[in-house]
Amino acid sequence: MSLKKATMAALLAASGLVVSSASMAQGKPADTGFYIGGHFGQSDIKELDETDTSFKILGGYQFNRNIAAEIGYIDFGSVSISGPGGTATFKSKAFELVGVASLPVANNFSIYGKFGFYRADSDVNFNIPALGGTGAASESNTDVTYGVGVRYDFSRNLGVRGEWQRYGDVGDGATDVDVLSVGVIWKF
Repeated sequence: MSLKKATMAALLAASGLVVSSASMAQGKPADTGFYIGGHFGQSDIKELDETDTSFKILGGYQFNRNIAAEIGYIDFGSVSISGPGGTATFKSKAFELVGVASLPVANNFSIYGKFGFYRADSDVNFNIPALGGTGAASESNTDVTYGVGVRYDFSRNLGVRGEWQRYGDVGDGATDVDVLSVGVIWKF
């Protein structure tokens, strides 16, 4: 085979891969559209080594079977620590905007990764008699969030997810927060 024929065959094979990849990315009509959901789980406040119940409400748009964008609100809960010097309570909530990349593994089952940004509002209330009594501090910060999960679709409209997600440096660098949760998604 001449170099010219080999080059032509390689170009045709490459164009075939591009066309088939584009058609796969288009997905079925049921793979696109808006969805809403909610998650319930446990947040782990790393710096304080404490956990509490968390919940998330979200909405998103599925561009194709592999790519989606989500916006959500999460309440990390409230944790308290106490010691000989006093007590402190930390609570935080955040809004997030993330991209979601999914990989179908089997019928109705997929794994996914998330990456995006969050904006958190955190409050710390403390009572330390040795330092003069009670006080409070509030912080707002924006930082990166990422996570991984699995999804199972019961039908075209209803799915369940299990995920782990990290919110880095919540409270303007005070602590990382990990959230392990299960959720339900409803597609329109």
